[in-house]
Amino acid sequence: ERRGKTEGIRKIAESADGQSLSRMIDATAVEQAAKSGDTEALKNMVSKVLSTDEGKRLAQSLRRLMQD
Repeated sequence: ERRGKTEGIRKIAESADGQSLSRMIDATAVEQAAKSGDTEALKNMVSKVLSTDEGKRLAQSLRRLMQD
């Protein structure tokens, strides 16, 4: 089951929505915020992603995957 979820997450990440969001995210900023424990910055980044149609669809796909 774990392998199936991992594969499902990979497919979601490689989807058109996943690719679109990956271009919107500054990986360096995420890494720096995570390393420094800047939870406010991380919350803002997640909120920005989830405020887009792509982010909402991706979150819904992940939610469904985790419920299976």
